[in-house]
Amino acid sequence: MSLKIYNSQSKQLEDFVPLTPGQVKMYVCGPTVYNFLHVGNFRGVVFFNLVRNWLESSGYKVDYALNFTDVDDKIINRAHELGMDPHALSEKYIVEYKKDFASLGLRPHDHNPKVTEHMDGIVDMVKTLVDKNIAYETQGDVMYSIAAFDGYGKLSGRNPEELQAGARVDIDEKKRNPMDFALWKAAKPGEVSWPSPWGPGRPGWHIECSAMIQKIFGDQIDIHGGGMDLIFPHHENEIAQSEGCTGKHFVKYWMHNNMLNFGGQKMSKSLGNVVTMREFLETNNAEIYKWMVLSVHYRTMSDFSDAAVERAVSGLARIYSALSLADEYVAEGVAPDAGFEKITQEAWKKVEAALNDDFGTPEAFASLFEVVRQFNSQVRRGMKSNPAVQGKAVAFKNFVAKLGRLLSLFQEPAGSFLIKLDDMLLAKMNVKRADVDALVAERTQVREAKDFAKSDELRAKLTGMGISVSDTPTGSFWEVTK
Repeated sequence: MSLKIYNSQSKQLEDFVPLTPGQVKMYVCGPTVYNFLHVGNFRGVVFFNLVRNWLESSGYKVDYALNFTDVDDKIINRAHELGMDPHALSEKYIVEYKKDFASLGLRPHDHNPKVTEHMDGIVDMVKTLVDKNIAYETQGDVMYSIAAFDGYGKLSGRNPEELQAGARVDIDEKKRNPMDFALWKAAKPGEVSWPSPWGPGRPGWHIECSAMIQKIFGDQIDIHGGGMDLIFPHHENEIAQSEGCTGKHFVKYWMHNNMLNFGGQKMSKSLGNVVTMREFLETNNAEIYKWMVLSVHYRTMSDFSDAAVERAVSGLARIYSALSLADEYVAEGVAPDAGFEKITQEAWKKVEAALNDDFGTPEAFASLFEVVRQFNSQVRRGMKSNPAVQGKAVAFKNFVAKLGRLLSLFQEPAGSFLIKLDDMLLAKMNVKRADVDALVAERTQVREAKDFAKSDELRAKLTGMGISVSDTPTGSFWEVTK
């Protein structure tokens, strides 16, 4: 089955056929850097990491760019509030973003262009649009005339006439049409600026991506990604700019990920429910975030409630517990068990079909859980080690590792990850590991003394604390109930 992608422009699934056979040019809109980035900013980052990985796994050579918007009204206003230089502010939060990105264990992009590094290209593109009478200068600003571009609205499906009639914007004497947008903004007193044929100023938001794409990739790209909130006006305006400038079809496949939902509410500053990635990772493992994002389809709303965190913890615990069990039996030089390898091969066919169907990660996760179920039914803790058991452990680990490389999940040593997961949960429960260890040790002693009433009493106490105890031929072990 060949890869099919939902194209936001055609609003249908399309066979993926790149502009150049075997090569993919992919650009994803990155953050405006003026503060710590919130968890919603990273949904696309995690998802498009998978897109790049799957394309490469399918044999394509991928050239991937994600930009930093490092000049913007928000940056200027925030810098003014803090008494900082805007450039210093944006550089500070690019560094902080990269720390969060590294914490997520994702692969670096091939390009991370900054707007401030592409001013010459931006000015050249604006000048081309002015020369072609698609843009016009007015009082030091340069505006894009949407009336001069016949295809305006083809991505969002919005009619320019209806947009104009319904425009809730202040009357701006600089504009010929209320929906015209700024390509270049004249500098205000004391504001950061760059020279241009229209006087000192800075670029509008939309022209920045068009110019950076043209510099890195040329006039056309295969995939342009971003959040659904960028479809209009940002990506609509990118099309108008780039196609108006070159006369060529700009993007072959538009891909947009949905938003995060906080307990039935969209995350917003006005609701006070904004959570930065840094804050989330202070109390949660990065694997939890990636699981929450990837276990749902990228075009559906992703729940970011406490219940969603608990579901992610439960799912991760199932996978890592099985990996930990496999680690007990894996031996050097042991070949995968042929019978179990057949199970994983059939599961991998389902993974391939799911990911080739517009990156259907929920179905891929379902195949993973089926392999875990099969492994847990055939290999149990305390079972005597033999070549067959060892071979099943090898085949299972190979399957999880292969899928994990695509998802950037399951990359941590299983035993230490489960300890970290339990420690995280214990901290939230305000329970000390030493207290649990002491109770489990006491229970072991009374079991050896055959005081089963006391043993049951201690088990009940541990259960009440949220601790599950398992007894095996080799001893008892505990974990936080998930």
